[in-house]
Amino acid sequence: MEYKEFMKKELLAAFGCTEPIALAYAAAKAKEELGEEPEKIIANLSGNMIKNANSVKVPGTEGRKGIEISLVAGALLGDADRKLEVLENIDKSRLEECDKLIEEGICELNLVPGIANLYIDVILKKGENSARVVIEDDHTNITTIERNGEVIFKKSVEKTEDTKMDFTFDKIYDYALNVDYSDIKDILDLEIKYNYEIAVEGLENDWGSNIGSLILNSAGDNEREQLAAYASAGSDARMSGCEMPVIINSGSGNQGITVAVPIIVYAKNHGIEGDRLYRALIFANLLGLYMKEGIGKLSAYCGVVSAGSASVCGIAMLKGEPKEVIADTLSNALAVNSGIICDGAKPSCAMKIASSIRNGFLAYDQAKTKNSFNSGDGIVKKNIDETIKTVGNIAKYGMKTTDEIILNEMIEKEYEKN
Repeated sequence: MEYKEFMKKELLAAFGCTEPIALAYAAAKAKEELGEEPEKIIANLSGNMIKNANSVKVPGTEGRKGIEISLVAGALLGDADRKLEVLENIDKSRLEECDKLIEEGICELNLVPGIANLYIDVILKKGENSARVVIEDDHTNITTIERNGEVIFKKSVEKTEDTKMDFTFDKIYDYALNVDYSDIKDILDLEIKYNYEIAVEGLENDWGSNIGSLILNSAGDNEREQLAAYASAGSDARMSGCEMPVIINSGSGNQGITVAVPIIVYAKNHGIEGDRLYRALIFANLLGLYMKEGIGKLSAYCGVVSAGSASVCGIAMLKGEPKEVIADTLSNALAVNSGIICDGAKPSCAMKIASSIRNGFLAYDQAKTKNSFNSGDGIVKKNIDETIKTVGNIAKYGMKTTDEIILNEMIEKEYEKN
């Protein structure tokens, strides 16, 4: 798949945190197949789905949070045709009815051990009828649809080696500088509009723990702190149920915000627009996708680390830095903040975004002053591609047990039924 096609596939508009929205989408699709509202909802979920949907507020639900409201709102109120915007403009007058159904036990939640990190298996039942929808690997990737036990749709899960992108740092850099982006300009325009607007909303109103506002209040004339504040504020709003869409990166709204917002705000501050801004966004988005490809959509590795690092690299491109400085910036940043854990989607994501952006700028200063870490300094390898591969291995394989322990601590083993 060519880079541009990959961006079209990955840079999608999403309404709310993508994990609960994916649950709502699966439930809405199953309801569509069932043909009536269910009396029972059974959800068999991977640990990472539970972790990421457990604590975050669901947009459109007036501050409600968690897995059960995502499923019930999707099944009763959602529009499956909207996919990751499935809960936009739902009938809020029925939310108390959703609460009552949850209290009465309409939902049965089960942890599926040893399954791929992104796995959703939702079954809706009404009388003798049932419908089942399975989503795997990607938030809208339906692989199975059944009605009354009969398979009516089946899609093979693509093997990683068949879909792996031909990513290298040099190829992404050259591509960003030279590609004709006219047919993805509309996506980039939406990214500039949506992701900036939710950042402004996060600063202007009371959302979550108000990390962005706290940073901005003490930033003064420090532009780097201002950039961290805007990105954090976007997460403040999104994690607290703000009903505004964003363009996601690597299946994540937080990562989409973190990749794009610092670049957008920096460009606004310095009167940069048009071609230079588009190319910096292409570069940063592709770097973010590159780093997450080796990690997976969901893991114990906090994805805003890679997104924040990519964003600072995009700013370095805007400033006309040499390719070597940008590569060293990325390597330096990954060498330090890669230990930040993902403990699900919730307000503290905003502070992790600030940490990652601040770390990215310190890494940039290192690279500019020829103080970069050397090959052999911890996980730093001889070139940036080898370092990215190493980080991916640590996140995907080395942090697997960490992921399981985080989940158990978060939910106190509530779902360990199997």
